Amino acid sequence: MINSFLSTLSEFVRDLRSQKLRTFLTVFGIVWGTVSIIVLLAFGMGFKRQIGINMHGIGESIAIMFPGRTTKSFEGFGTGRPIRLMEEDAWLLERQVPEIAAISPEYSNNNIAARVGENIINPAVAGVYPAYGNIRNVIAERGGRFLNDLDIRERRRVAMIGDEVKNLLFGETDPIGRIITVGDVPFLVVGVMMKKTQNSSYNRRDQDRVFIPATTFVSVFGNPYVSNLIYQPKDPRRYEEVQTKVREVLGKRHKFDPADKDAIWIWDTTEFDEFIFYFFLAFNIFMGLIGTVTLGVGGIGVANIMYIVVEERIKEIGIKRAVGARRSTILGQFFLETLFIVGIGSFIGFLVAAGIIQVLQFIPIKEFVGAPELSVEVATATAGVLSVVALSAGLMPARRAANLNVVDCLRT
Repeated sequence: MINSFLSTLSEFVRDLRSQKLRTFLTVFGIVWGTVSIIVLLAFGMGFKRQIGINMHGIGESIAIMFPGRTTKSFEGFGTGRPIRLMEEDAWLLERQVPEIAAISPEYSNNNIAARVGENIINPAVAGVYPAYGNIRNVIAERGGRFLNDLDIRERRRVAMIGDEVKNLLFGETDPIGRIITVGDVPFLVVGVMMKKTQNSSYNRRDQDRVFIPATTFVSVFGNPYVSNLIYQPKDPRRYEEVQTKVREVLGKRHKFDPADKDAIWIWDTTEFDEFIFYFFLAFNIFMGLIGTVTLGVGGIGVANIMYIVVEERIKEIGIKRAVGARRSTILGQFFLETLFIVGIGSFIGFLVAAGIIQVLQFIPIKEFVGAPELSVEVATATAGVLSVVALSAGLMPARRAANLNVVDCLRT
Protein backbone atom coordinates (compact mmCIF):
# COMPACT_ATOMS: atom_id res chain seq x y z
CA MET A 1 0.00 0.00 0.00
CA ILE A 2 2.76 2.42 0.97
CA ASN A 3 4.85 1.41 -2.05
CA SER A 4 1.86 1.99 -4.33
CA PHE A 5 1.30 5.42 -2.82
CA LEU A 6 4.97 6.38 -3.19
CA SER A 7 4.97 5.13 -6.77
CA THR A 8 1.89 7.23 -7.58
CA LEU A 9 3.45 10.26 -5.92
CA SER A 10 6.67 9.77 -7.89
CA GLU A 11 4.77 9.57 -11.18
CA PHE A 12 2.75 12.65 -10.24
CA VAL A 13 5.89 14.68 -9.51
CA ARG A 14 7.42 13.51 -12.78
CA ASP A 15 4.31 14.60 -14.67
CA LEU A 16 4.41 18.00 -12.92
CA ARG A 17 7.96 18.58 -14.08
CA SER A 18 7.26 17.57 -17.66
CA GLN A 19 4.02 19.62 -17.96
CA LYS A 20 4.71 22.74 -15.93
CA LEU A 21 2.35 25.12 -17.77
CA ARG A 22 -0.52 22.66 -17.89
CA THR A 23 -0.11 21.85 -14.21
CA PHE A 24 0.05 25.53 -13.29
CA LEU A 25 -3.16 26.36 -15.13
CA THR A 26 -4.94 23.37 -13.62
CA VAL A 27 -3.85 24.18 -10.06
CA PHE A 28 -4.64 27.87 -10.59
CA GLY A 29 -8.27 26.99 -11.37
CA ILE A 30 -8.59 25.26 -7.99
CA VAL A 31 -6.73 28.08 -6.23
CA TRP A 32 -9.02 30.71 -7.72
CA GLY A 33 -12.15 28.70 -6.91
CA THR A 34 -11.02 28.11 -3.33
CA VAL A 35 -10.21 31.79 -2.80
CA SER A 36 -13.58 32.78 -4.26
CA ILE A 37 -15.70 30.56 -2.05
CA ILE A 38 -13.75 31.35 1.15
CA VAL A 39 -13.69 35.13 0.65
CA LEU A 40 -17.35 35.29 -0.39
CA LEU A 41 -18.53 33.19 2.55
CA ALA A 42 -16.22 35.01 4.95
CA PHE A 43 -17.59 38.35 3.73
CA GLY A 44 -21.16 37.10 4.23
CA MET A 45 -20.40 35.91 7.78
CA GLY A 46 -18.65 39.17 8.64
CA PHE A 47 -21.53 41.22 7.25
CA LYS A 48 -24.02 39.20 9.29
CA ARG A 49 -21.97 39.60 12.46
CA GLN A 50 -21.66 43.37 12.02
CA ILE A 51 -25.38 43.78 11.40
CA GLY A 52 -25.98 41.81 14.60
CA ILE A 53 -23.59 44.04 16.55
CA ASN A 54 -25.19 47.20 15.18
CA MET A 55 -28.69 45.95 15.88
CA HIS A 56 -27.95 44.64 19.37
CA GLY A 57 -26.43 47.92 20.45
CA ILE A 58 -29.96 48.80 21.51
CA GLY A 59 -30.27 45.56 23.50
CA GLU A 60 -30.44 41.78 23.14
CA SER A 61 -33.90 40.56 22.07
CA ILE A 62 -35.83 43.39 23.72
CA ALA A 63 -39.29 44.85 23.19
CA ILE A 64 -40.18 48.53 23.63
CA MET A 65 -43.83 49.43 24.29
CA PHE A 66 -45.19 52.84 23.41
CA PRO A 67 -48.61 54.20 24.39
CA GLY A 68 -50.97 54.99 21.53
CA ARG A 69 -54.67 55.53 20.81
CA THR A 70 -57.43 52.98 20.53
CA THR A 71 -58.79 52.21 17.08
CA LYS A 72 -61.42 49.68 18.18
CA SER A 73 -64.43 50.11 20.41
CA PHE A 74 -64.29 48.07 23.61
CA GLU A 75 -66.75 47.61 26.50
CA GLY A 76 -68.55 50.87 25.80
CA PHE A 77 -65.40 52.91 25.17
CA GLY A 78 -65.08 54.54 21.77
CA THR A 79 -62.12 54.85 19.44
CA GLY A 80 -59.40 57.50 19.58
CA ARG A 81 -58.96 57.22 23.36
CA PRO A 82 -55.32 57.82 24.44
CA ILE A 83 -53.62 55.14 26.53
CA ARG A 84 -51.25 56.44 29.21
CA LEU A 85 -48.71 54.05 30.71
CA MET A 86 -47.50 54.26 34.31
CA GLU A 87 -44.85 52.50 36.41
CA GLU A 88 -47.52 50.24 37.91
CA ASP A 89 -48.05 48.73 34.46
CA ALA A 90 -44.47 47.47 34.46
CA TRP A 91 -44.76 45.83 37.86
CA LEU A 92 -48.12 44.32 36.90
CA LEU A 93 -46.56 42.76 33.80
CA GLU A 94 -43.63 41.50 35.86
CA ARG A 95 -46.06 39.67 38.17
CA GLN A 96 -48.54 38.35 35.62
CA VAL A 97 -46.30 37.48 32.66
CA PRO A 98 -43.68 35.03 34.00
CA GLU A 99 -42.10 34.77 30.54
CA ILE A 100 -40.61 38.26 31.03
CA ALA A 101 -37.03 38.10 32.36
CA ALA A 102 -36.60 41.81 33.09
CA ILE A 103 -38.62 44.99 32.66
CA SER A 104 -38.09 48.73 33.26
CA PRO A 105 -40.25 51.81 32.87
CA GLU A 106 -38.57 54.72 31.12
CA TYR A 107 -39.27 58.43 31.47
CA SER A 108 -37.83 60.72 28.83
CA ASN A 109 -37.44 64.45 28.23
CA ASN A 110 -35.65 65.92 25.22
CA ASN A 111 -36.10 69.57 26.13
CA ILE A 112 -33.78 69.94 29.11
CA ALA A 113 -30.36 71.55 28.84
CA ALA A 114 -27.34 70.09 30.59
CA ARG A 115 -24.27 72.15 31.38
CA VAL A 116 -20.87 72.06 32.98
CA GLY A 117 -19.38 75.51 33.34
CA GLU A 118 -19.76 77.24 29.97
CA ASN A 119 -20.39 73.99 28.07
CA ILE A 120 -24.09 73.52 27.36
CA ILE A 121 -25.80 70.75 25.38
CA ASN A 122 -29.35 69.48 24.94
CA PRO A 123 -29.25 65.71 25.64
CA ALA A 124 -32.13 63.30 26.12
CA VAL A 125 -32.68 62.86 29.86
CA ALA A 126 -33.98 59.40 30.79
CA GLY A 127 -35.39 58.30 34.13
CA VAL A 128 -34.85 54.54 34.47
CA TYR A 129 -34.43 51.64 36.89
CA PRO A 130 -31.24 49.57 37.45
CA ALA A 131 -32.53 46.70 35.27
CA TYR A 132 -32.50 49.09 32.31
CA GLY A 133 -28.70 48.96 32.05
CA ASN A 134 -28.59 45.22 31.36
CA ILE A 135 -31.66 45.26 29.15
CA ARG A 136 -30.31 48.04 26.92
CA ASN A 137 -26.60 47.16 27.06
CA VAL A 138 -25.79 50.47 28.78
CA ILE A 139 -22.54 49.47 30.47
CA ALA A 140 -20.36 51.79 32.52
CA GLU A 141 -16.70 52.34 31.77
CA ARG A 142 -14.17 51.17 34.34
CA GLY A 143 -14.17 53.37 37.42
CA GLY A 144 -17.87 54.21 37.16
CA ARG A 145 -21.20 52.47 37.61
CA PHE A 146 -24.79 52.41 36.47
CA LEU A 147 -27.72 53.37 38.71
CA ASN A 148 -28.50 51.06 41.65
CA ASP A 149 -31.41 50.26 43.98
CA LEU A 150 -30.20 52.69 46.65
CA ASP A 151 -30.30 55.52 44.10
CA ILE A 152 -33.93 54.60 43.42
CA ARG A 153 -35.01 54.32 47.05
CA GLU A 154 -33.34 57.52 48.19
CA ARG A 155 -34.14 59.46 45.02
CA ARG A 156 -30.53 60.41 44.66
CA ARG A 157 -29.45 63.09 42.25
CA VAL A 158 -26.91 60.96 40.45
CA ALA A 159 -26.41 60.45 36.73
CA MET A 160 -24.71 58.17 34.28
CA ILE A 161 -23.87 59.99 31.05
CA GLY A 162 -23.34 58.84 27.47
CA ASP A 163 -19.80 58.85 26.11
CA GLU A 164 -20.58 61.67 23.66
CA VAL A 165 -22.16 63.75 26.44
CA LYS A 166 -18.94 63.26 28.41
CA ASN A 167 -16.82 64.43 25.46
CA LEU A 168 -18.93 67.56 24.90
CA LEU A 169 -19.20 68.60 28.54
CA PHE A 170 -15.95 67.39 30.09
CA GLY A 171 -13.56 66.85 27.17
CA GLU A 172 -10.57 64.81 28.35
CA THR A 173 -11.33 65.44 32.04
CA ASP A 174 -12.52 62.50 34.15
CA PRO A 175 -16.20 63.31 34.95
CA ILE A 176 -16.64 60.74 37.76
CA GLY A 177 -17.48 62.58 40.98
CA ARG A 178 -18.08 65.91 39.25
CA ILE A 179 -21.34 67.84 38.99
CA ILE A 180 -23.50 68.19 35.89
CA THR A 181 -26.47 70.58 35.97
CA VAL A 182 -29.59 69.17 34.32
CA GLY A 183 -32.10 71.97 33.93
CA ASP A 184 -31.51 73.82 37.20
CA VAL A 185 -30.77 70.71 39.25
CA PRO A 186 -27.21 69.51 40.03
CA PHE A 187 -26.46 65.82 39.56
CA LEU A 188 -23.37 63.87 40.61
CA VAL A 189 -21.84 61.90 37.72
CA VAL A 190 -21.32 58.28 38.83
CA GLY A 191 -20.61 56.67 35.49
CA VAL A 192 -19.83 57.12 31.80
CA MET A 193 -21.30 54.71 29.26
CA MET A 194 -18.84 52.45 27.52
CA LYS A 195 -18.71 53.30 23.82
CA LYS A 196 -20.86 50.95 21.75
CA THR A 197 -22.07 50.53 18.19
CA GLN A 198 -25.74 51.44 17.85
CA ASN A 199 -27.45 52.00 14.51
CA SER A 200 -31.04 52.01 15.79
CA SER A 201 -32.86 53.97 18.45
CA TYR A 202 -36.37 55.03 19.43
CA ASN A 203 -35.36 58.36 20.92
CA ARG A 204 -31.67 59.30 20.82
CA ARG A 205 -28.51 57.29 20.58
CA ASP A 206 -27.44 56.27 24.08
CA GLN A 207 -24.19 58.18 23.63
CA ASP A 208 -26.25 61.41 23.68
CA ARG A 209 -28.30 60.62 26.79
CA VAL A 210 -28.18 61.31 30.52
CA PHE A 211 -29.58 58.52 32.73
CA ILE A 212 -30.96 59.37 36.17
CA PRO A 213 -33.04 57.35 38.70
CA ALA A 214 -36.71 57.11 37.68
CA THR A 215 -37.86 58.19 41.15
CA THR A 216 -35.64 61.27 40.95
CA PHE A 217 -36.98 62.07 37.49
CA VAL A 218 -40.57 62.05 38.79
CA SER A 219 -39.79 64.15 41.86
CA VAL A 220 -37.74 66.73 39.92
CA PHE A 221 -39.73 67.00 36.70
CA GLY A 222 -43.16 65.93 37.98
CA ASN A 223 -44.16 63.63 35.14
CA PRO A 224 -46.46 60.79 36.33
CA TYR A 225 -46.61 59.00 32.97
CA VAL A 226 -43.79 56.93 31.52
CA SER A 227 -42.66 57.42 27.94
CA ASN A 228 -42.38 53.70 27.32
CA LEU A 229 -41.82 50.30 28.92
CA ILE A 230 -38.96 48.00 28.00
CA TYR A 231 -38.89 44.27 28.65
CA GLN A 232 -36.73 41.30 27.79
CA PRO A 233 -38.29 37.81 27.40
CA LYS A 234 -36.70 34.75 28.97
CA ASP A 235 -36.96 32.87 25.68
CA PRO A 236 -36.71 35.10 22.56
CA ARG A 237 -38.25 32.33 20.45
CA ARG A 238 -41.56 32.84 22.28
CA TYR A 239 -41.74 36.56 21.61
CA GLU A 240 -45.16 36.35 19.92
CA GLU A 241 -46.64 34.53 22.92
CA VAL A 242 -45.17 37.14 25.28
CA GLN A 243 -46.57 39.98 23.16
CA THR A 244 -50.04 38.42 23.29
CA LYS A 245 -49.95 38.10 27.08
CA VAL A 246 -48.64 41.66 27.49
CA ARG A 247 -51.51 43.05 25.41
CA GLU A 248 -54.04 40.98 27.36
CA VAL A 249 -52.78 42.24 30.74
CA LEU A 250 -52.60 45.88 29.67
CA GLY A 251 -55.89 45.63 27.78
CA LYS A 252 -57.65 44.43 30.93
CA ARG A 253 -56.10 47.23 33.01
CA HIS A 254 -56.66 50.08 30.54
CA LYS A 255 -59.93 48.80 29.01
CA PHE A 256 -58.91 48.29 25.39
CA ASP A 257 -59.18 45.37 22.97
CA PRO A 258 -55.98 43.23 23.18
CA ALA A 259 -56.20 42.84 19.41
CA ASP A 260 -55.99 46.62 19.01
CA LYS A 261 -52.29 46.98 18.20
CA ASP A 262 -52.53 50.75 17.88
CA ALA A 263 -53.50 51.13 21.54
CA ILE A 264 -50.07 49.82 22.54
CA TRP A 265 -47.40 49.72 19.87
CA ILE A 266 -44.66 47.16 20.50
CA TRP A 267 -41.31 47.29 18.73
CA ASP A 268 -39.88 43.82 19.24
CA THR A 269 -36.29 43.54 18.03
CA THR A 270 -36.59 39.73 18.04
CA GLU A 271 -38.73 40.01 14.92
CA PHE A 272 -35.88 41.76 13.15
CA ASP A 273 -33.43 39.15 14.45
CA GLU A 274 -35.59 36.47 12.87
CA PHE A 275 -35.67 38.37 9.58
CA ILE A 276 -31.89 38.87 9.69
CA PHE A 277 -31.36 35.13 10.30
CA TYR A 278 -33.31 34.06 7.22
CA PHE A 279 -32.03 36.93 5.10
CA PHE A 280 -28.39 36.07 5.74
CA LEU A 281 -29.10 32.36 5.41
CA ALA A 282 -30.28 33.04 1.86
CA PHE A 283 -27.49 35.60 1.32
CA ASN A 284 -24.74 33.19 2.38
CA ILE A 285 -26.26 30.36 0.33
CA PHE A 286 -26.21 32.67 -2.70
CA MET A 287 -22.61 33.72 -2.04
CA GLY A 288 -21.67 30.10 -1.51
CA LEU A 289 -23.28 29.11 -4.81
CA ILE A 290 -21.25 31.73 -6.65
CA GLY A 291 -18.06 30.42 -5.08
CA THR A 292 -19.12 26.81 -5.70
CA VAL A 293 -19.72 27.50 -9.39
CA THR A 294 -16.28 29.09 -9.65
CA LEU A 295 -14.70 26.14 -7.88
CA GLY A 296 -16.76 23.77 -10.03
CA VAL A 297 -15.30 25.34 -13.17
CA GLY A 298 -11.85 24.65 -11.75
CA GLY A 299 -12.93 21.07 -11.06
CA ILE A 300 -14.04 20.66 -14.67
CA GLY A 301 -10.61 21.87 -15.74
CA VAL A 302 -8.98 19.24 -13.51
CA ALA A 303 -11.24 16.51 -14.93
CA ASN A 304 -10.41 17.51 -18.52
CA ILE A 305 -6.69 17.49 -17.79
CA MET A 306 -6.96 14.07 -16.18
CA TYR A 307 -8.76 12.74 -19.28
CA ILE A 308 -5.84 14.05 -21.35
CA VAL A 309 -3.38 12.40 -18.95
CA VAL A 310 -5.22 9.10 -19.33
CA GLU A 311 -5.01 9.37 -23.15
CA GLU A 312 -1.30 10.18 -22.96
CA ARG A 313 -0.59 7.19 -20.73
CA ILE A 314 -2.73 4.55 -22.44
CA LYS A 315 0.29 2.43 -23.34
CA GLU A 316 1.63 2.68 -19.77
CA ILE A 317 -1.77 1.54 -18.47
CA GLY A 318 -1.76 -1.42 -20.88
CA ILE A 319 1.70 -2.53 -19.76
CA LYS A 320 0.76 -2.31 -16.08
CA ARG A 321 -2.37 -4.31 -16.68
CA ALA A 322 -0.45 -6.88 -18.74
CA VAL A 323 2.01 -7.52 -15.90
CA GLY A 324 -0.76 -8.03 -13.34
CA ALA A 325 -1.97 -4.63 -12.15
CA ARG A 326 -5.62 -4.74 -11.15
CA ARG A 327 -8.29 -2.30 -12.26
CA SER A 328 -8.55 -0.95 -8.69
CA THR A 329 -4.82 -0.17 -8.73
CA ILE A 330 -5.13 1.86 -11.94
CA LEU A 331 -8.24 3.62 -10.63
CA GLY A 332 -6.52 4.46 -7.35
CA GLN A 333 -3.44 5.80 -9.13
CA PHE A 334 -5.30 8.33 -11.27
CA PHE A 335 -7.72 9.22 -8.50
CA LEU A 336 -4.81 9.97 -6.16
CA GLU A 337 -3.19 12.17 -8.79
CA THR A 338 -6.41 14.17 -9.01
CA LEU A 339 -6.47 14.48 -5.21
CA PHE A 340 -2.88 15.74 -5.29
CA ILE A 341 -3.82 18.48 -7.76
CA VAL A 342 -6.93 19.52 -5.83
CA GLY A 343 -5.05 19.29 -2.52
CA ILE A 344 -2.21 21.52 -3.68
CA GLY A 345 -4.59 24.05 -5.22
CA SER A 346 -6.89 24.16 -2.19
CA PHE A 347 -3.95 24.53 0.23
CA ILE A 348 -2.54 27.46 -1.73
CA GLY A 349 -6.08 28.87 -2.04
CA PHE A 350 -6.60 28.72 1.73
CA LEU A 351 -3.34 30.60 2.30
CA VAL A 352 -4.17 33.27 -0.29
CA ALA A 353 -7.74 33.66 1.04
CA ALA A 354 -6.47 33.97 4.63
CA GLY A 355 -4.05 36.67 3.48
CA ILE A 356 -6.80 38.59 1.66
CA ILE A 357 -9.06 38.39 4.71
CA GLN A 358 -6.29 39.72 6.95
CA VAL A 359 -5.65 42.64 4.58
CA LEU A 360 -9.37 43.50 4.47
CA GLN A 361 -9.36 43.86 8.28
CA PHE A 362 -7.46 47.14 7.84
CA ILE A 363 -9.85 48.67 5.29
CA PRO A 364 -12.21 51.15 7.03
CA ILE A 365 -15.47 49.45 6.05
CA LYS A 366 -16.06 47.39 9.18
CA GLU A 367 -18.58 49.77 10.72
CA PHE A 368 -20.81 49.51 7.63
CA VAL A 369 -20.46 46.01 6.14
CA GLY A 370 -18.21 44.28 8.67
CA ALA A 371 -14.91 42.57 8.02
CA PRO A 372 -14.64 39.11 6.40
CA GLU A 373 -14.52 36.41 9.05
CA LEU A 374 -12.74 33.08 8.47
CA SER A 375 -14.86 30.96 10.80
CA VAL A 376 -15.19 27.23 11.36
CA GLU A 377 -18.43 27.29 9.35
CA VAL A 378 -16.66 28.84 6.35
CA ALA A 379 -13.78 26.34 6.52
CA THR A 380 -16.18 23.40 6.86
CA ALA A 381 -18.34 24.52 3.93
CA THR A 382 -15.27 25.05 1.74
CA ALA A 383 -13.82 21.66 2.66
CA GLY A 384 -17.17 20.03 1.83
CA VAL A 385 -17.33 21.65 -1.61
CA LEU A 386 -13.68 20.75 -2.30
CA SER A 387 -14.37 17.14 -1.40
CA VAL A 388 -17.26 16.97 -3.86
CA VAL A 389 -15.17 18.64 -6.57
CA ALA A 390 -12.23 16.29 -5.99
CA LEU A 391 -14.49 13.23 -6.03
CA SER A 392 -16.28 14.32 -9.20
CA ALA A 393 -13.15 15.47 -11.05
CA GLY A 394 -11.10 12.42 -10.13
CA LEU A 395 -13.50 9.50 -10.24
CA MET A 396 -14.64 9.75 -13.86
CA PRO A 397 -11.19 9.92 -15.49
CA ALA A 398 -9.89 7.26 -13.08
CA ARG A 399 -12.76 4.89 -13.96
CA ARG A 400 -12.08 5.42 -17.65
CA ALA A 401 -8.43 4.51 -17.12
CA ALA A 402 -9.35 1.43 -15.08
CA ASN A 403 -11.88 0.20 -17.66
CA LEU A 404 -9.59 0.44 -20.70
CA ASN A 405 -9.08 -2.80 -22.64
CA VAL A 406 -5.55 -4.14 -22.21
CA VAL A 407 -5.17 -5.24 -25.85
CA ASP A 408 -6.34 -1.87 -27.18
CA CYS A 409 -3.93 -0.10 -24.84
CA LEU A 410 -0.94 -2.15 -26.05
CA ARG A 411 -1.99 -1.79 -29.68
CA THR A 412 -2.10 2.01 -29.22
